[in-house]
Amino acid sequence: VQLQASGGGLVQAGDSLRLSCAVSGRTISMLDMGWFRQAPGGEREFVAAVSWDGRPYYSESVKGRFTVSRDNAKNTVYLQMNTLKPEDTAVYYCAVDDSQRGLVTKAYEYDYWGQGTQVTVSS
Repeated sequence: VQLQASGGGLVQAGDSLRLSCAVSGRTISMLDMGWFRQAPGGEREFVAAVSWDGRPYYSESVKGRFTVSRDNAKNTVYLQMNTLKPEDTAVYYCAVDDSQRGLVTKAYEYDYWGQGTQVTVSS
């Protein structure tokens, strides 16, 4: 399974970005998908997840600003990020949970990871 994250960039506070995560080697229709981020010197933290049937779940820090979605026909997951803040600056990773046990938020619970895409928000 390979995941390719894209869509990161340098934006100003208040701007929006949409990240994409294209998955190959496995159909995602029955898989839960997650987004994480890691700032320099920090741990990888949970951002959002979407269940195989489209139910979203968000961390408190992004709730109301970010929207996670999926297009199973394209085998792709998205993270729409609005009203970006400097503290959102990080490398963003998408991940696959192959366990089918329900949405999870710990990085170690995910089985496959993409390479990450850098998001930098200037003030």
